[in-house]
Amino acid sequence: MATVGTDRHDHPDRRGTRETHDEHEEHDDLLSELLKPLRLTGVFDSRWHVRAPWAIEGDAERSCAVLHYVVEGDCWITTDDEPPLELHAGDLVVFPTGTAHRLADRPDRQGVPLKAVLPERQPGTSGEIVIEGSGPESRLLCAGLHYDASAATGLYTSLPWALVLDGAQVDREPLLRDTLRLLAAPDRPVGPGDRLITLRAFEMALVLALRPLLRELAGNPASLPLLRHPGISRAVVMMATRFAEPWTIDALAREVGMSRSAFTAAFRELVGDSPARYLAARRMQEAGRLLTETSLPQSAVPDRVGYRSAVGFHLAFRKWFGVTPGEYRAGAVPAA
Repeated sequence: MATVGTDRHDHPDRRGTRETHDEHEEHDDLLSELLKPLRLTGVFDSRWHVRAPWAIEGDAERSCAVLHYVVEGDCWITTDDEPPLELHAGDLVVFPTGTAHRLADRPDRQGVPLKAVLPERQPGTSGEIVIEGSGPESRLLCAGLHYDASAATGLYTSLPWALVLDGAQVDREPLLRDTLRLLAAPDRPVGPGDRLITLRAFEMALVLALRPLLRELAGNPASLPLLRHPGISRAVVMMATRFAEPWTIDALAREVGMSRSAFTAAFRELVGDSPARYLAARRMQEAGRLLTETSLPQSAVPDRVGYRSAVGFHLAFRKWFGVTPGEYRAGAVPAA
């Protein structure tokens, strides 16, 4: 896994060709599709006031992105098999898939488990960590951002373990900077609807943070090679946006100018899943959204998501979610 940071100085494209313009459009489309399903279901946030020596070990989080914003001071982040990251005041790091990691004042310091200092971390609540030491002080805003696992695409789950924006890069995103500062404030406003407001504020912060980082990935094929493969990236966009069409693997391969075997092999290598399963995931994601966020009749859902047979849709939906479409609409969704 790679760590990605950005340097958002704009460099004009000197080629000035239609091909370059189309590549940028395709990358934008792909990144938009990656961001689209990121609608949070719950947030636990905490404010940390720590003085060295300190170190806290966080477990891997399932269906949860993790965010750390350094308000004051410095800290180190370490995880297995990856170089340590040093963060300073104003820096932001996002763990898209909740990789286990340690935060500390030194990269080699062993820590206490997060559950020992924050035993209850239910979405919709907040907490605080205070560690009194004799060394330098640091203040952080930390959050666990829970999302619907069924909406997380293979592209999203293939992101690097950590994505970093340094303080200067955060400052170049004023809405992100101001949102983080408000969320980190000790006197953050509270009142009616606070839980929903906090949820949506963190959701906005996550998307605002991922946007410049994902654009940087387009120029870093080692981090996300899919963005440098025109055929597979185009196929992902087609499946994400035209999922209601009667696609077959042969038709997708022809559409992007590849043989079936080459298309299937490259897709699995770059996306981490087969084309058929990726398409099914996108269709099920949309079906779930239609059932929970709209009043569309249940009988109309199959055709809207690419199924010509209601029975085939019903069987596929039950296999994917573990419940029938009617049960899903009624809220009987198994815990992730």
